[in-house]
Amino acid sequence: MKKKLLLTLFVFFAILLSFTPDLFAEEGVTDTEIHLGQWGPQSGPAAAWGNVARGTGDYFKWINDNGGIHGRKIVYHMFDDGYNPAKTKAGVKELQEGTGIFAWACGVGTSPGLSVRDYLAKRNVPWVGPAAGSMHWVNPPQKNLFAVYPLYVGEAKALVKYAIETMGKKRVAIAYLNDEYGKNGLRGALAELKAHGLKAVAQVSMEAKDSDLKPHVMKLRKAKPDMVLMWTTVPHSARIVGISKAMKFAPQFMSTSTTSDFPFMMHITKGLWEGVITATLGELPESGYPLLNKYKKEVFDTYAAKGERWGVFYYAGIIFTEPMIEGLKRCGRDLTRENFITAMESISGFKGIGPEVSYKPYNKNDMYSRQGASQTFLLQCLAGGKAKRLTDWMDIK
Repeated sequence: MKKKLLLTLFVFFAILLSFTPDLFAEEGVTDTEIHLGQWGPQSGPAAAWGNVARGTGDYFKWINDNGGIHGRKIVYHMFDDGYNPAKTKAGVKELQEGTGIFAWACGVGTSPGLSVRDYLAKRNVPWVGPAAGSMHWVNPPQKNLFAVYPLYVGEAKALVKYAIETMGKKRVAIAYLNDEYGKNGLRGALAELKAHGLKAVAQVSMEAKDSDLKPHVMKLRKAKPDMVLMWTTVPHSARIVGISKAMKFAPQFMSTSTTSDFPFMMHITKGLWEGVITATLGELPESGYPLLNKYKKEVFDTYAAKGERWGVFYYAGIIFTEPMIEGLKRCGRDLTRENFITAMESISGFKGIGPEVSYKPYNKNDMYSRQGASQTFLLQCLAGGKAKRLTDWMDIK
């Protein structure tokens, strides 16, 4: 009797599983799909960075049309958070708990990312390539989070070091956004100045909602700097340069990689961005880099919406997700979160169109077990939005 009951139960569960093959599958994964999420500011003060998420979406379309990931297609869920952490938190929670997301890709902004970092960590949901170079992603490191963007602290140090050692600048002022994005750049700049026995001649903060920046520029001008480092949003940076020009205030302006899309910056400043020096995180379109050319032709030219523009903001959405795709491929068909995390940890010396990326097995005392890239290079904006490369890729650990 007992054997007959066990046999009946076995047959029942076998039939049940035949009709529900994904009953015990990993969240966000089916036999034919992988659900990946991303937020990106399509509106609001950081809308200029919105094409990061659109670049990722087009890249995923290209991957799907070329066979997907071991027979599975990526289902991409992207929402506009307007660079508002409250909206980021609400949107991520809704998609994670309502739809079921296997992993999150990119996500623009330090403050928006901070609003969901701990939530994703508690659920052990992988997050790869936050589109911000914040120390908050890796100090301390988290098992589920893999950073790609070079650290803002290192970027700021590289810019200040170049200004002092190569250009002979001695009076450095810093304009920064009063959030964790801006403060990361501020910390790096102040540390590099201190290493050279210098102090900032001015530290001028601003809020994301600030639009009248004349008082801020007047504070900068009063300090008589020979270099101004800007760690602000795209609109803020453009206004600072424009107002400075009107005031006949002409220090050497330097800025983070978040303003390194020179054609775009020249367009919105009506040519005033010429001469600005920035760090950057991707190969240059004019470099002839083969993989970048391939993405231009096969991703952008094929899938980008009408009116979209090819530039570093767009293909940053590819840079930040190339390692994620590599990790998914390394899992084969056995796609679980634990297997994916192990696969990501095996990535070493990976080179796409951005800096070289390497990870290590998780170590709570080693932030570089999760900080994948530690390289940048500097460039200067020329007439027509062209770029003059000032350095090679350099280590900014």
